[in-house]
Amino acid sequence: MIFKRLYADLRAQNWLAIAIELAIVIVGVFIGVQVANWNEARIEKAATERMLDQLVPELGAQLEFFDSAEVYFATTRRFADQALAAWQGDPAVSDERFVIAAYQATQIYGIGLNSENWTLTFGGEQLRNIEDPQIRRNLEVVLTQDYSVVEIDAVATPYREQVRRLIPIRLQDQIRRACGDRELRKAGTIIYQLPPQCSVRLDPKEAHATAAALRARRDLPGELNWHLAAVAVYVENALPLEDTIRALYRDLKGRSR
Repeated sequence: MIFKRLYADLRAQNWLAIAIELAIVIVGVFIGVQVANWNEARIEKAATERMLDQLVPELGAQLEFFDSAEVYFATTRRFADQALAAWQGDPAVSDERFVIAAYQATQIYGIGLNSENWTLTFGGEQLRNIEDPQIRRNLEVVLTQDYSVVEIDAVATPYREQVRRLIPIRLQDQIRRACGDRELRKAGTIIYQLPPQCSVRLDPKEAHATAAALRARRDLPGELNWHLAAVAVYVENALPLEDTIRALYRDLKGRSR
């Protein structure tokens, strides 16, 4: 209808009416574009909010990992101390206890983060849609963190390989069955723990022969020291990441209430 009036005004050379009609058209187009942009922004923001909601259980699972990893490595440390005491000639550590402790000290636990999926989900546009600056900053840290320092390779040291080469596989199988990783489900998350004590009974002759082979390797105490240092660095590197994830988790949980 407006274009018919515009055509008629052009024929009548009614310039004022033409200007008014054009202004109405331009304003209408501008408002239409603004409404479309606003609606698109609203949709994108709602999508970001849903992604943040979906991130909460993922972050909770990672916090469960950090808590369980701390307990796990505290257990392996106690076995490592017992093995070191045996290498130093402590008569209170029997051959059987020595073999078990040397093996249990090799047990490691790796982080379960999948930051690549998070990075793909939260690109630059999604981050800009997050209004809370603290949530945005903590999420940026989580997305850009170097996770190689808390992956399982960081604690897969030569001690682990050399001891497992030395202990007969039959004994390893016995120890694993009785005292290996225990899978637990906590708040829907699978975590792993080691029994704090290992009461498996090994064949005395095999235990004695294996303990003698371990004692003969004078390099292994040094390798175990290196392994313990790697675990300590692993735990230390995990702390700032855990703190950031915990802060992000707390803020997201508070936001969803």
